[in-house]
Amino acid sequence: MTNRTLSVFVLLILTGVLLPLPSGCAADPKGKTAYLTPEAAGPDFLVQGEYRGMKGSDHNVGAQVIARGKGEFEIVFLDGGLPGAGWDEEKKQTLQGKTGPDGVVTVSAEKFAGQIRDGILTGVGDQGVHYRLYKVLRRSPTLGVEPPENALVLFNGEDVEQWNGMKLEEDNLLGVGGRTKKVFKDFHLHLEFRTPFMPDYTGQARGNSGMYLGDQYECQVLDSFGLEGLDNECGGIYKNARPNVNMCLPPLSWQTYDVDFQAAKFDDSGKKVKPAVVTIRHNGVVIHDELELATTPGGGRNDEKPGSLYLQNHGDPVRYRNIWIVEK
Repeated sequence: MTNRTLSVFVLLILTGVLLPLPSGCAADPKGKTAYLTPEAAGPDFLVQGEYRGMKGSDHNVGAQVIARGKGEFEIVFLDGGLPGAGWDEEKKQTLQGKTGPDGVVTVSAEKFAGQIRDGILTGVGDQGVHYRLYKVLRRSPTLGVEPPENALVLFNGEDVEQWNGMKLEEDNLLGVGGRTKKVFKDFHLHLEFRTPFMPDYTGQARGNSGMYLGDQYECQVLDSFGLEGLDNECGGIYKNARPNVNMCLPPLSWQTYDVDFQAAKFDDSGKKVKPAVVTIRHNGVVIHDELELATTPGGGRNDEKPGSLYLQNHGDPVRYRNIWIVEK
C-alpha cells in the first residue's frame, strides 16, 4: 500500500466512509491492520530482515533489522553471525534507524554511523572499524518436507476435514481457531506457519497465535523476530520455558516446528508418574530438548491426558500449511 493510498483510506474512515482493505491486507476485530503479502507491505518490509557480513576484515557479524512502523527500525547487531548460525549469544547491540526522504535508512549511535541501502548495511564503528552486511533470506531445512507413508495428513491445502472450527483462507492456507477432530498421545508433528507483517504493533499484539500440544501445552506462535526470546515469545512454552535460542524469522517468512512429544504417564490408580516431555526444533534448530511440561492457560483441557492439536485464534491472521503427524 502506498503512503497516498493509506492516507486516502484513513481519510475515508474518519469521514465515515468504509471501504474494503486493499488486497494483501487484513484487519482484526480491534481494527489492527496486518499485511499478508510483500506487495502490500510497503517499503519498510523491503528493509526489515536478516543481514550477514563482516566487521573489519576478519570478523563475522549478523544483524536483524526490525520494522517499527513509519520508516523507523531497530537494528540488532549480533557478534559472530545470526541466531543458530554462529551468533555469540552474550554479545549484541541495538541501534536505531530511520528512513530519510531519499529512501535510505540512516543508522546512528554514539560510536556508529551507517546506512541501509538496496539490501546492504554499511557503517563505521568504534576505532574506525568498517561494517558491510548483505540481506539474506534463510529457509528452514524442513520447509516443505513431505509426510512419510505412515503419517496422518492434517492439512495439505485441500480441505479442513481433519479439523473442528477451521476454514480455508486466501491461497488455500489454514486459518486459526480450531482443533483436530482426533486426539493424540505420543507423536512426531511437522507444522509450517507464517506470521503477518504488523510493523505498527509490538509484543503480543504482533502476529499472535499458538500451537497447543494435547490442547494444553502452548508453544507460542508470534512475530518475535529480533527479540530476546522469552517464554511468551515465539518458540517459548508459555509459563514453562523460554526457547534455547530465538530462531524466529522475519514476518511473512514460512517457518517450521518439528515436534517430538510424549504424553504424561499415569499408573493404574490414575496418579501421574511422569510429566509430558517434548523436543521442538524451530526452523531446524533445537529450542527445547526433552523438556518436561506443565499445562498452560488457554487450551481446552488441563488433565494432561491425550488431546487434540489446537491452533489458537488470538485475533491476528497467522496462517498454517503442510501439517502432518506420525503417531508413535
